[in-house]
Amino acid sequence: MKWPELLELVGHEPVFTANLLRAGMVSDGQLRLQLTRWTKAGKVIKLRRGVYVLAAPYRKVEPHPFVIANYLRKNSYVSLQSALAYHGLIPEHVPVVMSVTAARPENVQTMMGNFGFRHVHRSHLFGYEQVAVSRQQDAFVATPEKALLDLVYLTPRAEQLPYLQQLRLQNLNVVNRQVLTDFVYRFDKRKLHRALRNLSLIIDEDAYESL
Repeated sequence: MKWPELLELVGHEPVFTANLLRAGMVSDGQLRLQLTRWTKAGKVIKLRRGVYVLAAPYRKVEPHPFVIANYLRKNSYVSLQSALAYHGLIPEHVPVVMSVTAARPENVQTMMGNFGFRHVHRSHLFGYEQVAVSRQQDAFVATPEKALLDLVYLTPRAEQLPYLQQLRLQNLNVVNRQVLTDFVYRFDKRKLHRALRNLSLIIDEDAYESL
């Protein structure tokens, strides 16, 4: 495969995989060698084994961090503080894109940013949806309700009122109380039932102050 052929094939892709290129008439050995050469030449950025983006002068689409996160770990979705910030529930910028996966936890540092993956049981992989994160890109992101519960579930003592208050939750009108309750019962963890009571206090207070 020659460079113009690669540009024609993936020029409009924010992220691409080696598997996509294997669809052509190229042997695995030739493909690995060519990708290594393009990476060393600064034309391609390797995010992890088999996952790449074109370098800035060549790409036509700037990859969204959430899309990169989805590619870095299959069967994952963006959640925790990253999804809370995306939904406008917390005011802080989140420097590391945090995701949830049933695979092992890990932190991945790339030239395109830093990404963290937290482990949950496979049965807890629910409450996310594919959303348009830019005009041309979609990513799997937790709903506001699930992002809150994932954070509580994975953080020690996060069900307690002081922790929830320090999050400085805002725009709580985007949280569906019934969905939040349904997700708590689907998790079926005592910790989240305690969190639900305290979250209800915060939501009620926010609704009262908004009157």
